[in-house]
Amino acid sequence: MNYKNLKLDWLGQSAFILRNSSIVYIDPFQLNTEEKADIIFITHGHYDHCSIQDIEKIVKKGTIIVIPAGCQSKVMKLKEDVEIKILNPGEQAIIKGIKVKAVPAYNTNKSFHQKGDGWNGYVIDFDNVRIYHAGDTDMIPEMSPLREIDIALLPIDGKFAMSAEDAANAANIIKPKLSIPMHYGSIVGTRQDAELFVKFCMQKGIKAEIMEKS
Repeated sequence: MNYKNLKLDWLGQSAFILRNSSIVYIDPFQLNTEEKADIIFITHGHYDHCSIQDIEKIVKKGTIIVIPAGCQSKVMKLKEDVEIKILNPGEQAIIKGIKVKAVPAYNTNKSFHQKGDGWNGYVIDFDNVRIYHAGDTDMIPEMSPLREIDIALLPIDGKFAMSAEDAANAANIIKPKLSIPMHYGSIVGTRQDAELFVKFCMQKGIKAEIMEKS
């Protein structure tokens, strides 16, 4: 998908690649590509988000890997000479000209992702496109201040994170220009969940679309 000057591809589950002036991955998992990364954002330590096997495919000397503190022991196992940047919820940085803020991601009524774990979603300003990757989260109060989001990438699996309806309600709070469902089709969550998400968003006047896996 092309949006303004940004090329965005969904790689399955919560994995995306952003291409323009840099090659940026978010939560690479079960990759069919070895295109090398300038920056990798990891939301949290679960195997389908912080997959060392997949990260090893795409790192090169000097790749910057952005992680919450709880992922540090995992990424230290990498053999390539990479730079590790720790960002915890509420912290922000400029990395190779890309402005990023780590925002909270947690469950409110499940035990899979505790607020105290300090895991991340990210708001990434990439070539004048503001992307919100929610990570694994329920609808949480910290979404309310998010504004001027161009693309919101929202989990809709209904077991480990939001249901399709809850994710649409979150989109209605954030009011992005475009909402895209993720975190389905690999472990839990189905295409039908994604279709429901789009339907619920449309009912609220929120533009949403399903991306095909690259």
